[in-house]
Amino acid sequence: MNTILPGIYTYAEFVLTLTAYLPVMAVSSVRHRNDPTQRMPGRWMRRFGRTSSWLTPLWHFHVEGSPPADIGHCAYVVVSNHESTADPFLLSWLPWDMRWVAKEELFRPPLTGWAMRLCGDIKLRRGQGDSIRAMMEECERALRAGIPIMLFPEGTRSKDGKLLRFKDGAFHLAIKAGVPVLPIAIAGTREMRPKDSKWFGRARACAKILEPLSTEGLGPSDVGALRDQCRDVIAAALPELRSRYGTIDSQ
Repeated sequence: MNTILPGIYTYAEFVLTLTAYLPVMAVSSVRHRNDPTQRMPGRWMRRFGRTSSWLTPLWHFHVEGSPPADIGHCAYVVVSNHESTADPFLLSWLPWDMRWVAKEELFRPPLTGWAMRLCGDIKLRRGQGDSIRAMMEECERALRAGIPIMLFPEGTRSKDGKLLRFKDGAFHLAIKAGVPVLPIAIAGTREMRPKDSKWFGRARACAKILEPLSTEGLGPSDVGALRDQCRDVIAAALPELRSRYGTIDSQ
């Protein structure tokens, strides 16, 4: 089936849904401006993500795996492979609250940038030491308050779907804060909107919750080993997951 009309509809409903949610996000942001977890503003962002993705006929999302029993009140560093701008919409279906780390450029556009500011996302200017330190300090403050932090350790979306090298930041943060790492494997979102594409594809996608990785007893010298272990766990889960999720046959 041609996706032009559903794609136009998807753009329109995305803008209208976000516009409707922004005033509520703004009120929640003001009410909870001193809360280091930003739990309530973040929930409104997740509600927007679920509503918008539910309304489009092009995307069908699934979540597999069981979350840790204590994730509702204990801190984790959550990491995932990054295939598409559809990834945050898929991850909004995960059944727990999180604060997200995102590159500074994403905070600039109207609507989406405003929403990210209002929902408590944490800004990162890549390659700038002061920004990295400020981001890490805010992440540690949030983790101490008991809310998970979400990062994409590849640092950018993969153009061809191949898993990129993981950066150290997420794992340095987890070890320093003494919290577990929770890996998530994503499959199917690349077909929904590949990197550098401005159009939508029809696909099914899944976020699979994997087993958490403990940081107990680890120190700064263990960052590389933890990083590689996490990447290996996600890489091992992707082939089977990708065999079941991806482009929907429209014939």
